[in-house]
Amino acid sequence: MAAAAAATPSEMDNVASRLLDPAAAEFDVALLDRVVTAAYDPTSPHRAAANQQLMALQEAPDLWTKADAILERSSNMQARFFGLQVLDDAIRVRWKVMPQEQREGIKNYVVGKVISMSSDEAAMTSEKVFISKLNLTLVQILKQEWPHNWPSFVPDLVGSSKTSEVLCENNMQILKLLSEEVFDFSRDQMVTEKVKKMKESLNSEFSQIYQLCEFILEHSQRPSLLRVTLQTLQRFLTWIPLGFIFQTQLIDAL
Repeated sequence: MAAAAAATPSEMDNVASRLLDPAAAEFDVALLDRVVTAAYDPTSPHRAAANQQLMALQEAPDLWTKADAILERSSNMQARFFGLQVLDDAIRVRWKVMPQEQREGIKNYVVGKVISMSSDEAAMTSEKVFISKLNLTLVQILKQEWPHNWPSFVPDLVGSSKTSEVLCENNMQILKLLSEEVFDFSRDQMVTEKVKKMKESLNSEFSQIYQLCEFILEHSQRPSLLRVTLQTLQRFLTWIPLGFIFQTQLIDAL
């Protein structure tokens, strides 16, 4: 991947306002790449100015609308992480005041991005850290939308998992993250009623998740998939209905 050219002193002037200029034909991703390159280069004389401009960009309420352009067209990995963080912030802070059409647009984009990247064996290796961050973004959306506005999430995920071992491996990571968010880290981040509904939904749909885990353990020879499946089951053991431990082949499978 080619590195972005170094930023010039004049480029550091009012970067945020220039990037967000409504009269601009399109978002200047190449300029953002150069600013991010300067911000992360400890030898750059423009590092402080670049960081100042990035902070100004993060405070812009509509920057999240450019996140897809950054993620699709940036040649700088740190800039892509910046774009994903901007999207995360919007989901966390602005989700409830966004029009339904915008929420659906973000959800569909993130789901499509997760599926396309996690279906690619090479990307799962070369972009492992980015995909992990993308998974967290998906979980942020789930915390807002599931189960009330996204009741098909678990059936859809289980169904897609049987189409590709590479995709299935990432889907297990998402289930593990969701379990951690709902049962381990939710105390200070979501209201009690919301947590209760998510826990009830996970419990009611656990049979589908368990059947997927059982299917993987019985049929897969992929070490990394078997590993993450066992890790996910271990996480689930803290909350799954006790009947599953004794009424299924779970103990034998383990």
